[in-house]
This record gives sequence, C-alpha cells and structure tokens, in this order.
Amino acid sequence: MFNQMLYCIPADQHNESEIKTILSSHPEVKFVSLVGLDIGGSDTDAKIPVALFLEDLDKFLKQGVQTDGSSVVLPGIAALNNARVDIIPDLSVNWYVDYNFSHLSEDTKLPVGSLRIPSFLVHNDIYEVGSRVVLRDAIAEFKQSIMDLLAANPYIFEYLPIDDPEEIQEIQMTAATELEFWVKTPDDKADREQLSTSQILKEQYWKRTIGPVRTALEKTILMLDRYGFGVEMGHKEVGGVKAKLGNTGDFDHVMEQLEIDWKYSDAMQAADNESIIKYIVRDVFRANGLDVSFMAKPIEGIAGSGEHTHMGVTAKLKNGKVINLFAPLDMKKDFMNPIGYGALMKILKNYEVINPFVSSSIDALNRLK
Repeated sequence: MFNQMLYCIPADQHNESEIKTILSSHPEVKFVSLVGLDIGGSDTDAKIPVALFLEDLDKFLKQGVQTDGSSVVLPGIAALNNARVDIIPDLSVNWYVDYNFSHLSEDTKLPVGSLRIPSFLVHNDIYEVGSRVVLRDAIAEFKQSIMDLLAANPYIFEYLPIDDPEEIQEIQMTAATELEFWVKTPDDKADREQLSTSQILKEQYWKRTIGPVRTALEKTILMLDRYGFGVEMGHKEVGGVKAKLGNTGDFDHVMEQLEIDWKYSDAMQAADNESIIKYIVRDVFRANGLDVSFMAKPIEGIAGSGEHTHMGVTAKLKNGKVINLFAPLDMKKDFMNPIGYGALMKILKNYEVINPFVSSSIDALNRLK
C-alpha cells in the first residue's frame, strides 16, 4: 500500500504540466491545502478538491485563495474591518501529502491524501505577512549582509580557502532541528514525583523503547523516510517513567519523552519540513494509541521539550565548490573562524531582539523560567 502513495512533489516539478500528470496518476490525493503560517505559528488549512484545483490550476498557482484575516493571528495587521488575506502558493519549496489513515478512499482503497502547499499570506493585495515572510526576508537580508561584510573586511580571506569575494556565486544558509516531544496513554495522569525522581536518576535517557512507544517510533521513522526527510536518529530523552504492563498484556501508564532528528535543508525548507513532520508524528503515534504533545513545558518542574536548531552558512563558488563559512582552516587548531565566532557573539549580544521570535508563546516562556 505505502509504495503506491504519493509523498512529495519536489520544487523542480512545480509547473502546470507536471503537477497535472502527478496528481492525475495519484487519485488517492483528493484535496489540495494551501498552508500559510501566521505570526503565532498557526497554519491555515484551506482544503480544495483536487478536481477544482486542476481545473483552474494557473489561477490557483498565481492568485491562491482568499481567507478571512480575522481568523489568523496577525495583530496590528488584519482585523474584522480590514480582514482580506490571500494565501499564495510558494513554488520554491517541496510540497508534501498529508494522509488521513482513518479515511480510505472508496476507489483506490488507500488513505485519503491532502497535498499541503506552503504559502505566503498577503494582506490587502499589498503587504506580505506571516512567519514564512519574516523568515524569507531574514534569509535574503542575511545573505546580502554576509556578502557586504566579506567585501568590507578582506582580512577574513586569510581564514578561508577563498582568495576573493568575486569567487563566490551565492551564499547558502542551512538549518536542521531536533524535535523533542512527550507521548502518553490517553487519560492517564503523570505522577510528578515519579517523573522527577526518574529524571534526576536519568532512568530514561537513551534507554531502549518498549511496547507501543517502540512500535510507534519505528513506524514514524519509516514513514518519514518515505517522504525523503532522511531520518538520522530516534531515541528516548531524559523525561519519563517506565510503562506498566497491564493484566490485558498491553502497556499502560505510558509517559515518555522522545526525540527525532533528520537531515538538514536550506533554512526555509527546514521550517516547512518540521511543520509536516509534526503532523506525521502525531498521526502515527495516535494510530498506536498514544497522545503526543509538542508543548515546550507540559508539566511544571519536569523536563520540557526544547529544540536545538543547527544553523550553517556556506559559500557556493563559481567553480562549484562549497565552503563552510564558519569552519577554521585547521579543525585541530581552532573551533571556528572569525565569521563563526562573530555569528555566535552577535546571537548573544542581540538575544533580547531574537528572543521574541524564538520564544513567542506563554508555553515557551514557561520553559525558559
């Protein structure tokens, strides 16, 4: 079954001809969903029947769809009396299919899929708004700033295998995340004292998973690989207690913290990837009888779910070589070059400006406390 399903339409196939061919050959994909992210990180889910999408494909790709801006978190931008927001598809990133495994299509006997298209939000036909716009513009500004700094500070080339900024074709920015989350059996309440003791003794960290948690984790990793994310690792984190084997032979009182890591992508694609990956993780674990929480601090006094975000900056040269702009010439003599140290110092110096973007919710602030 899984081998027959469509998982991704890569960015280089986002033209009318290929989109029509791909969707026509995968009738299990019944809907297209244009996905915009507001400032709060919430995504829209405008489901459009595939037949209607293909019938007016050119219009959808160029003009998207309209929504009521009062229903998304755009404070100071969209209000009840000024609520027009358009959702415009982004053709430069991969599109992934979100499957409903509880709903089998009558004609294909496969799960019904919705093609999720990451999109930009446009307010009143003029202003692009929302999280993806902030990230896109930040990436563009960063790339230009790096080129300007290299040109203004020629001494830096003493620390790079590059002789001149004219050798650089483009600056590339990459990112990778490590997704932490809690899983539990529904309706079971955690014993905070047990959780605290287990955490102090590090009884769960890197331990072998068992029962439904092991099954769900393995199924999730295999499913994510079908999407092409290149999962590198899945393991237990520090939080959690040992599950109990009930008299029915099933495990109950599950309360564990897990982590899944996958390969890096360019910065925008990395953010989009995590959005769909959270849906996949939640769906697979629920199908195995487990609730999933991505909250940063679901239980007071117990390990929260942080998330490392790895950032990389490279220079693609005109001769095809790719140079890491943070790495020293000799890895045995130093940890980073001046660009790397400068980036680290700027993050520390500008933490108060960065923090509202990193910790923009009450939940995130609870974990910082």
